[in-house]
Order: sequence, then structure tokens, then C-alpha cells
Amino acid sequence: MEVVWAVGQVGAVWVAMVLGLIVVPSALGISLGISEAYMWVLVKTLEWATIRLQKGAKKRQPQMPPTPTANGIIERDETPMEKEIALLHGADFEFSHIFYFCRKGFEAIVEDEVTQRFSSEELLSWNLLTRTNVDFHYISLRLTVVWVIGVIVRYCFLLPLRFTLAAIGITSMIVGTTAVGQLPNSSVKNYLSEVVHLTCSRILVRALSGTIHYHNKENRPKKGGICVANHTSPIDAIILTNDGCYAMVGQVHGGLMGIIQRATVKACPHVWFERSEIKDRHLVTKRLREHVADKSKLPILIFPEGTCINNTSVMMFKKGSFEIGGTIYPVAIKYDPQFGDAFWNSSKYNIVSYLLRIMTSWAIVCNVWYLPPMVRKEDEDAVQFANRVRSAIARQGGLTELPWDGGLKRAKVKDTFKEEQQKNYSKMLVRNGSIG
Repeated sequence: MEVVWAVGQVGAVWVAMVLGLIVVPSALGISLGISEAYMWVLVKTLEWATIRLQKGAKKRQPQMPPTPTANGIIERDETPMEKEIALLHGADFEFSHIFYFCRKGFEAIVEDEVTQRFSSEELLSWNLLTRTNVDFHYISLRLTVVWVIGVIVRYCFLLPLRFTLAAIGITSMIVGTTAVGQLPNSSVKNYLSEVVHLTCSRILVRALSGTIHYHNKENRPKKGGICVANHTSPIDAIILTNDGCYAMVGQVHGGLMGIIQRATVKACPHVWFERSEIKDRHLVTKRLREHVADKSKLPILIFPEGTCINNTSVMMFKKGSFEIGGTIYPVAIKYDPQFGDAFWNSSKYNIVSYLLRIMTSWAIVCNVWYLPPMVRKEDEDAVQFANRVRSAIARQGGLTELPWDGGLKRAKVKDTFKEEQQKNYSKMLVRNGSIG
């Protein structure tokens, strides 16, 4: 009995400290400076670790050349096919032309610019989270001691703290939205719903040790509009709702996520689709248009890529979000991988493994840029408009713009993509008189 009583007392003290020092201040939008002090210590520690690594590497391998900092393993030649083949032996067909396609094939095998976007971004220096090089074991005894201390801090202190905060945030979200959902539709209900969503999002951001820098807040999405952003992680939505309320769009889920969806939709006009409905593009467009037409409703939050990309690139935006009409509010999100990898490789990790990895990282640090609102031009179709918005997000976030469909994460390349190079080559031969 004494042991149970002691455990209960420790638990009560723990919860009281979490509530008093973190939950209540975050709910009120107040900072006590704890997270700032933590980030300062963390930055100084990582700087010291980087210096130790550099010194150790020079002592152990002085003859080795410095590691290249290029974006890829190979240096690609972006010369168009027609010019490159013309440089070989002329535009007419020759057997030597196959070397162009062979080289392109080898480049894709060695380093495919698409599939590498579905794996975690590589770091230039070790961040004391994982050992990606055997040399890290032996470079410095002090470095190893610091790494062991970091493991203890992350798993024995940060993980329980973050789990407690996440449990409080999720429970508050379910209870709060369910209670607000019982009220009749009115401005009071809308106000209380926004308060609940903002408060719970702030608590969940603290559960991630999140440090978020919002830029150009005058461009924040307004009611009756559509907010589109690049997609790296499921926590993207939490990052954005920490600074404003949105109506979410997505597929109906089961389990805990389904409970949250059913609770939140009672208080806020989120748009959840059944699996059978989401395949009906016309039905989806119709429901979204009805939402946008009501200027009193919250802006819709959509991630047009349709899947998570590793925060180095922006891939093809699905055109459906840009056929609805209304004002588009682009948002660029860029995470700092030095403190933790926010990317969710859903084809490799389930959501539980991903959340465990996030909650045992140092912190989630990111920048969010609100871009000026954009509207579709008269001479623009939905695809062109989507590409224009994507380019704006890529430029602001310092991300590489790729025309490929993010669906290639799980699907094979369509035959139409393969045939495109064949058509381009045949057109080149026709123009130069090699055929006909």
C-alpha cells in the first residue's frame, strides 16, 4: 500500500508540474522561457558535438578529402535530349543514340530524383540522435558520453513528458469539441470551437517541443478561402492550427483518429469523406464548393501533394483543389532536420513508430511562411494554376520543384510517362526529316 501511495504522490506531483508549467501557459499563449532555454542548451550542445566530430575526423583521417556537399551522388547534365543527341553525331537516327538513354537509365538507378524524396533528408553533421557512421563510436569518449546522456534524457524524461502532454491535448480536444458540439449553431459556438482547437493545438505543439516561426502573418488564410501547403508529416496540420483555425479535409478513419474526427466535426465544419465517397471526384468537389461558398466558415486546409515528401522538394499538386474556385492562400512549411526528422515515410513506418520517433527526437523546429493570396486567372486552367501556386511555395521554402506525382511512392510509373520520351524522340526525328 505504501508503494502505491508513493507512486500516486509522484504521479500527482508530475501532473501538477506539467499542468502548471506547460499546459496552462501554453493554453493561454504564454511562454515561461523554458522552451527557449532548452533550445539554447540544445543548440550549444550540437555545435560542440559538430566541432568534436570535425576535430576527430581530421586526426583519424587527415588524408581523406572533404565530404562533398552536393545535393546528389552524381552530377546530372540537364541538357535537353535534342541538343545532347545532336552533339553526338547529328539529329538523324544512329545506334549511338542509345547511349543517351542508357546513361539516363543508369542515372535513375543510381540516384532517382523521385524515390529519394520518399526517404529522410541526410544531414551534413551528426545531431546525436542516430549513429549513421561507425566512426562516431570512436571519435571522442566525451562525445559518446554526451550521446548516452542524451539517450537517457530523451527516453526517460522527454518521452514521458511529451506522452503526458499529448494525452492531455488529445483528451481535451475530444472532450472540448464534444461539449461545444452540443450547443446550437451560433457565433458563440463558433467562437468556443476556435478556442478549443487553438488551445489543444498549442498543447500538442508543446508535446513535440515545437519551436515554430510564423512569417508574414498579414497573409494568413481568411474565412471562405482555401489554404494549400506542402506536406511533410501528419503534424503539419497541428503546426498550422497552432496559429489559426481551419476546416480539415480528409478520409474517415477508425480507432483513435476516428474518435477525434467524430468529436471535432460536431464543433467545426470539417469535411470528412468515406472511402467510397473520396473516389468520387465530383462529389468531393461539390462538397468543397459548398463549404467555400459560405464565407462564414473556416478556411479549408488541403495538402495537394496527397502524400508526405521529405521536406526537400515539392511534388505535383493535384488539380482538384484548384477547380473549386475561391481564393487560394499558399503556405510554405520548412522543417529544420538538425533537431529531428519530421518526415513520415508511411511506406516504411506505421503511425505508432513514427510518433515514437518524433517524441524521442530533440525538438520540432520549423518556419511557416504565409504567402500572398492567389486567384485563378481567366486564361488559366486548373493544372496551370496548381503549378503556379506550387512554384510560389517552392521558392519561398527553398524547396526543389518536381513535376512528378507523389503517388509514385506506392505505385509504378505510368506507361504514359514512359511513352513521353519516345514521343519526344520521334517528333525530333520527324522535324529533322529522318522519318517520312
